[in-house]
Amino acid sequence: MKTLLLLRHAKSAWDDGALPDRARPLAPRGQIAATRLGQHLHESGLVPDHISCSPARRAAETMARVLAEIEQQPTISEYPELYLRGWRSLLTVAQALPAQAECGMLVSHNPDIQDFTMTMAATGTPDALAALAQKYPTGALAILTFRIRDWRELAPQTGTLVDLITPRRLA
Repeated sequence: MKTLLLLRHAKSAWDDGALPDRARPLAPRGQIAATRLGQHLHESGLVPDHISCSPARRAAETMARVLAEIEQQPTISEYPELYLRGWRSLLTVAQALPAQAECGMLVSHNPDIQDFTMTMAATGTPDALAALAQKYPTGALAILTFRIRDWRELAPQTGTLVDLITPRRLA
């Protein structure tokens, strides 16, 4: 069984309208939310073995704040495919996770991450599925499990949505 964590970057700042989209940093609210999520992952023992992250600054800052709260440090790869290229790009990146990684994480953006999560989840807890259909807030983390041995086996409608953790829930 493999676990896939799907993290949407935390709330970003819009203070500088001259900044290109990829260069936007986290807002103070996003910084707090990412730190709380890292604490939650640490406390729950849910630590990824490998992280694939979007090249956008807000995604990298979210990942860094989450990792600052976790004792074990996973390997990290940056993928341009995780920056607003559609849910199929997320599938391709997830399928490329190292076979030995039991728990992988993708750090990406909406609408791709919500579309990907909805496409992958065949079943799940009713509350998580209902929340996912409504909204995938910034800083939210979906936890999916798959009955596979290798990430290359990932396919749509094969996962179970275990939870959708939102910053509001951790506040």
